[in-house]
Amino acid sequence: SGAFDAKDVNSAVKAAVGGSATASDKIKIKAPDIAENGAVVPVTISSTLKDVTSISILSEKNGTPLIAKFDLHGAEAFISTRIKMGKTSNIIAICESGGKAYKAHKEVKVTIGGCGG
Repeated sequence: SGAFDAKDVNSAVKAAVGGSATASDKIKIKAPDIAENGAVVPVTISSTLKDVTSISILSEKNGTPLIAKFDLHGAEAFISTRIKMGKTSNIIAICESGGKAYKAHKEVKVTIGGCGG
């Protein structure tokens, strides 16, 4: 989808979820404060929002910010994966619930970039 080609966060969010996202404290991002290697940054996203249909992960300063979009289809709102980060930036998690999009973010400092940088 065009969301993965988007070069900035706002365009990626719009393409991924069809609009903007509202900040929510019902989304939790577990990631290291400092990542020694940006090529393998462990990230866990969970949410207490009801009926979450998808979770997207973005790295704000990557050349193409959208890293992954997980469609859940009734599954628990929980994912755990490893992502690449080119440099220090915010990880943004977006959950779709009830036809709306909600977001949260966490800054991760990257010591060695994982995108060839």
